[in-house]
Amino acid sequence: MATTKGGRETESGIEVKPVYEADDAPGALEAPGDYPFTRGPYRDMYRGKPWTIRQYAGFASAEETNERFRYLLERGQTGLSVAFDLPTQLGYDSDDERAAGEVGRTGVSIDSIADMELLFDSIPLDQVSTSMTINAPAALLLLLYELVAEEQGVAPEQLRGTVQNDILKEYIARGNYIFPPRPSMRLTTDLFAYCAERIPRWNTISISGYHIREAGSTAVQELAFTLANGIAYCDAAVAAGLSPDAFGERLSFFFNAHNDFFQEVAKFRAARRLWARIMRERFDATNPRALALRFHAQTGGSTLTAQQPENNIVRVAIQALSAVAGGAQSLHTNSYDEALALPTEHAARVALRTQQILAAEAGTIDTADPLGGSYYVESLTDELEARAWELIERVDAAGGAVAAVESGFVQEEIERAAFEFQQQVETGERLIVGVNAFEEESAERIELLQIDPAAERRQLERTARVRAERNAEEAAAALGGLRDAASGDANLLPPMREALRACCTVGEICEALREEWGMYDAVRARA
Repeated sequence: MATTKGGRETESGIEVKPVYEADDAPGALEAPGDYPFTRGPYRDMYRGKPWTIRQYAGFASAEETNERFRYLLERGQTGLSVAFDLPTQLGYDSDDERAAGEVGRTGVSIDSIADMELLFDSIPLDQVSTSMTINAPAALLLLLYELVAEEQGVAPEQLRGTVQNDILKEYIARGNYIFPPRPSMRLTTDLFAYCAERIPRWNTISISGYHIREAGSTAVQELAFTLANGIAYCDAAVAAGLSPDAFGERLSFFFNAHNDFFQEVAKFRAARRLWARIMRERFDATNPRALALRFHAQTGGSTLTAQQPENNIVRVAIQALSAVAGGAQSLHTNSYDEALALPTEHAARVALRTQQILAAEAGTIDTADPLGGSYYVESLTDELEARAWELIERVDAAGGAVAAVESGFVQEEIERAAFEFQQQVETGERLIVGVNAFEEESAERIELLQIDPAAERRQLERTARVRAERNAEEAAAALGGLRDAASGDANLLPPMREALRACCTVGEICEALREEWGMYDAVRARA
């Protein structure tokens, strides 16, 4: 966040002293790669392998997004990250009347295997790592990816990547849920089990604090609520008969990188220390890969300003450096125009070059944990750890993350923090350059991305062709088999896979599950 007037404290309310000395920091530090992994999950960190440069991209239809993917890969991006449009995230097909006007607006539209084939056309899936930001229908998009790989001749065990699959944060901060929490948790753990058997190199969940922070949380809340959600997923996986040492090594996390550089570095270090303790003490994990938290970071979308948008280039660079200094395994840098529209190619290239400059010119890959031992950073790490642990204990007292979400406890805590921050901005206590300080009289004009209106029409036509050309009896039988599985306790991914293979659409499959489980209504749930 921006600088505060008068007092000296982080936006999490941690007092910042004029100077830090040896008494403020611990004595000996463990080596990188050693428990509790404060200094990083790997001994050599970026000397062994730099972080994955994974720019988030997706808009309009599969054809346009495929073109953007190949543009970024040709310019040095090292991993793909897929943004899906709102109808896809909510389990509606593009031709559903509820999707009108939203098709391809905030990401790519995926209705069926035909779209997924186009999305990854000419991209060898055995050579790239792909992250998919999808939650309620996460299993369906992963299965489509597996089916397209199969068509390319790529075996499931060769696939690498991550599917977000973090439904709890949707109830907390983002709102893109479909089903009630408990059947949604079943889908999450079914995906864990499926990947353990068929896609062993896949990260089965990206437990996301990013959107919690975007909703207005403090750094402490982001840390605590994210790890509390992680505990809930581990509890559900153990209850489903899975081993923490096995599923634990395929868990990944997704954190926000904000403007308070030193606090953010400390937050990432504290996250690793806390998670190692949780996995060892709560779940009796002994596998070092299950104990070591790995994370993707994205620079703070909510920190970007529509005013003086080129200032966002500086914000993004600072935030990205905090993620790298904090030991991220992969990173997305936002484009400077994202407070106004989806990124243009020019803005996306600037964001990509920001990461490449950090890796090639800033000395960031030369040593592990470069700020380790700093009196200030070590003190902040300890303080963030202690405050986050207190908040995790409050979630435990509320019955755990699922119960705390159902009661509204987590949402109310975040709403309170967001309100307090906005008050500070409006009173000028907290400065935002270009917004309430150093303003310009006239607004800058920059080129914005325009979505081709014809893309929605092409998408609707393709989905109609899929339905017309498929074997209707096979599709109906596959949906019937899925309904039967949903009413029992078998793993849902195999019948989902067969439905997708029969050219059933994402919307049709989600509708079959809505009929079995119902839809979640947050207003009624909190009434």
